Amino acid sequence: MQPLSKSEIKRKALIKATVCLVINNGFHAAPMSKIAKMANVSPGTIYLYFENKQDLINKVYLEIKASFAAHAFKDFNEQMTVEEGFKNIWKQIADFKLMQVDEALFLSQCDNTPMIDEESKKEGIKHLQPLLDLWKRGQEQGVIKNCCHYMLYAYTVYPLAFLMNAKQKKDITINEQYIQDAYLMAWDSIKQSK
Repeated sequence: MQPLSKSEIKRKALIKATVCLVINNGFHAAPMSKIAKMANVSPGTIYLYFENKQDLINKVYLEIKASFAAHAFKDFNEQMTVEEGFKNIWKQIADFKLMQVDEALFLSQCDNTPMIDEESKKEGIKHLQPLLDLWKRGQEQGVIKNCCHYMLYAYTVYPLAFLMNAKQKKDITINEQYIQDAYLMAWDSIKQSK
């Protein structure tokens, strides 16, 4: 693997600083000057990589969303049954959210803010296409309840954000039994009753 160039190192430092400031202080309390200072670059350096703060936030969001999707779908294949595929994807999402906490918190904040522009949100949803396709196949086969993908996501993936926050506050310790119970509750919430 090739070592990162100085340019790539600076860009990664800017992304890391953006994520850190946003998850700890919010979008509005993360001005470009603070991002540059935390990344240990001059404020003008940011503009070599990003047009403005909106562009920075959108690009960081899309980069992390792509990383999230790569992790979520790395072991998934379309030959799996709907239940097997969902379990595989769900467990990978849980792993990402519980192990890459800063990135997961950033995505969670992005999901709940108007800071991400509409074009970037649409692009971000495309990263979830294998899951959306799986749900559609499950609905066509009568395995998954016939409701919109927002409802399916709200009942299956979004609760992981609550568990992630509880883990961060040290209210709970997540172990394999928690993950198994959470998965079963997620699956039970969307599977079609016989």
